[in-house]
Amino acid sequence: MTTRTEAANVFTELVLAVFRMNGSFLDAADRLAAPTGLTAARWQVLGAVLKEPKSVADVARDMGLARQSVQRLADILAAEGLAAYADNPAHRRAKLLSITDAGRAAVKNIGIRQHVWANRVSEGMDADALKASLDLLRTLTERVEAGGS
Repeated sequence: MTTRTEAANVFTELVLAVFRMNGSFLDAADRLAAPTGLTAARWQVLGAVLKEPKSVADVARDMGLARQSVQRLADILAAEGLAAYADNPAHRRAKLLSITDAGRAAVKNIGIRQHVWANRVSEGMDADALKASLDLLRTLTERVEAGGS
């Protein structure tokens, strides 16, 4: 039997805290997106194609989700006129998903509320401590992704 190090114990506690935080973030995102008729998941997909069109597979990879889940959301967004499919010059069958003007307006609307929320949640917090936390989360993400499940 392998003895767990103190770092491994703290890491496990961190993982559990991140799971809880993720649930809280998703609840908050749903509340922020609700006035536009979107959900957190739909907002995420629109955000993934905000700067440039991408295939559903690329969006799924970027978000760490199953392609089928993103496909379902992309189809709904396209049916609602918030996103659109276009031919992909790099792949005949994999269409590119892009955001429409209506989708861009919805994301902008959510963004206004998100900034107010972010200011409220981060009030009194040290920006350097938040940056250090962000660096740590990015490093841990890279390590977990490099090491598999």
